[in-house]
Amino acid sequence: MHKSIGYTDNGVLSKDHVPSRVVALGGGHGLSTLLRGLKDRVPDLTAIVSVADDGGSSGLLRQELGLPPPGDLRDCIAAMAEAEPLMQLLFQYRFGRDSHLEGHSFGNLLIAAMSGITGDFENAIAAVNQVLAVKGRILPSSLDDLVLCAESAAPEEVNGSRLLEGEACIGTSAGRIERVYIRPERARGYPQAIQAILASDLVILGPGSLYTSVIPNLLIRDIREAIIASGVPVFYICNVATQMGETSGYNVGDHLCALEEHTLPGLVTRVLANGNLSVDLTGDEITRFVEPVTGEYAKRTSFYDLVDEQMPWRHGAQKLAEAVLIEYHALMG
Repeated sequence: MHKSIGYTDNGVLSKDHVPSRVVALGGGHGLSTLLRGLKDRVPDLTAIVSVADDGGSSGLLRQELGLPPPGDLRDCIAAMAEAEPLMQLLFQYRFGRDSHLEGHSFGNLLIAAMSGITGDFENAIAAVNQVLAVKGRILPSSLDDLVLCAESAAPEEVNGSRLLEGEACIGTSAGRIERVYIRPERARGYPQAIQAILASDLVILGPGSLYTSVIPNLLIRDIREAIIASGVPVFYICNVATQMGETSGYNVGDHLCALEEHTLPGLVTRVLANGNLSVDLTGDEITRFVEPVTGEYAKRTSFYDLVDEQMPWRHGAQKLAEAVLIEYHALMG
């Protein structure tokens, strides 16, 4: 059933049923959108961010300096920052053409420089969080050098092989993704991330690219087992639109099935999906997003109007945050 955004019961969400400690796992623009909506509504908010990115500025810094990729962490830091708007714009500024820094963002370079100053990546993230007055915690899912790999349904995708290596390659796959996995297989979860999950009231998966942002965190055994051991509700936020190659033709059920096939059947308590399908995804600037994700075969799913009117292939931050709190209230009330 489609639900409009609004308060339940007598018009007020009880503070007793607003989760005190929320942990959100993902990467990229989707996770940062969720954080932007929740940061002023949840007392204790933690983001656990994928570190499998190997493209663009993050990939170059990872290759040249041996750092975990900073890009998704940077997006989340900017979303949760309480610093002056100008500082947030500076942090997200990306250098243009005709420069040796082309493609790099200032935030990525700042994190890299801070790693050198503080001695390691962990202290660098903590220092940047302090500089930008981040409201909450932003943690990598692992500090291991992760490589994301996939098996594609296309018979001759890359050099005659069905095997794909690297997040950037997987994200632009022409064939349907059958399975993703990480190397090393026994990558270690970041201890603070595991502790945050075990102490949480609610775990949220997504939104974000299914195979290259959401699932990679769950392939880390320590992270996955911590979610199971926590015993708290687990929400999966399905994407508003399918992504070319990665999830072309997927409905809500396809997203959920892929996630649970890579983890554990029944891991997800509730799915939150967009019920507003009257969106236009035909603009010239929309290159990776194909069509709205529909709700066929949508078990354990609640539908809300989650569309960002300005960027209809993405979630609206405030709409999404309110839907999460309404769903949690309904589940726990």
